[in-house]
Amino acid sequence: MVELSAATLLAGWSGGGWLFLWVTTRRREVGLGYGWLMRSIFLSLGAGAAVLGVTAAPDWSQDWADVARNVAVAAFLAAGIAALAQSLRRRSAGVARQRAEQQRRSARVADMTGADRPATGFDPEAPEFSPRLDLHAALLGLAATTLGAFAADGPIGLALARTLLGALFVGAVSSAMLLGHWYLVQPGLARGPLLEMLRAALWLWLPHTLAMLVPTGMVSVLDGSIDDGYNGLLGWFWGASAAMTAVLLVVARAALRERQYSAVMAATGLVYLAIVTAFAQDLVARILLAA
Repeated sequence: MVELSAATLLAGWSGGGWLFLWVTTRRREVGLGYGWLMRSIFLSLGAGAAVLGVTAAPDWSQDWADVARNVAVAAFLAAGIAALAQSLRRRSAGVARQRAEQQRRSARVADMTGADRPATGFDPEAPEFSPRLDLHAALLGLAATTLGAFAADGPIGLALARTLLGALFVGAVSSAMLLGHWYLVQPGLARGPLLEMLRAALWLWLPHTLAMLVPTGMVSVLDGSIDDGYNGLLGWFWGASAAMTAVLLVVARAALRERQYSAVMAATGLVYLAIVTAFAQDLVARILLAA
């Protein structure tokens, strides 16, 4: 049994999501606006973690790990704000691959029409945003999540596995859903970034599911050793959510094999459903297995 902390949960969601934001920004092909959107969302979640962490014991009477988690969340927020500020300050440079793609398309149009090549709106001489700042923020967010796991009651190894794997799994699925929607804003974007998110979510699904099954885990709920208060219904709901998440992610990845642009929107819709089942897979287990 592992204690559930809302502050640690939000810190994990924001830290895990930010890590997969870095996975995308390091490719230097998704537009800067995507980073602004994602950083704003995860900073809001991090701020919620900070507020919940401090208000839980405003007199600093918490366990050392809770206090250390709150300090790490504050550092995460500072690093995240710094990353967002630099991205805004260096927006005139765009990102390398997006800039190259726009230049290629402009040259193609100019060759076809004989007109002068239109300006791309980017300044190739300006310094670009450094994705390393996203990595620094993500690592601080995951450090806060790790400290929150130390503060949870129960076996420390199990607490670390469930907390960190949950943060990464939910972060990957959330990033995949939001990235899929970004294709409406940047329709010429290649499918590589979205495929990478789906691949990461699928790789994380199995260890996350196994971590929730390790005793004392969801097996005890399914066999009735732990009473969920609904005659085992919540245990079977968790199992159905876990299975459906895997199915939706596999089908979404398969949809991207189609060449039509509509395949991207179909995959995004599937991931939209997957994020609901993924949250259920993570949260229902954590609530039922909380000390």
